[in-house]
Amino acid sequence: MPSKTLPIGARARRFVLELPLERPDGFGGVIRSYAPGPQIWGAMEMLSGAERVRADRPEQALTHRITLRYREGVTGAMRIVCGLRRFAIRAASDPDGSRRDLVCLVEEIKA
Repeated sequence: MPSKTLPIGARARRFVLELPLERPDGFGGVIRSYAPGPQIWGAMEMLSGAERVRADRPEQALTHRITLRYREGVTGAMRIVCGLRRFAIRAASDPDGSRRDLVCLVEEIKA
């Protein structure tokens, strides 16, 4: 069953893929920072919004689906940026194996 592909005009948002940089912290752990990587075009669709309690404080959790042109090596350690919004990648996959689209399930990071 072929998957539904997005027309090229639907991918009108410009994203930046942020790549993780890790360096030792001197105590056996690492300090992770991010460096801007390639600029990519895609489409974003909101999936759900929920409120959860973390450290006795209410917090919003927004999840989105971002559809990009297929690219190798996208992992959960990377982030996607759109303007001032940042998204942590929770899962990235090629839905039908055709190497045409890359669908990322992401969660918005609140600063």
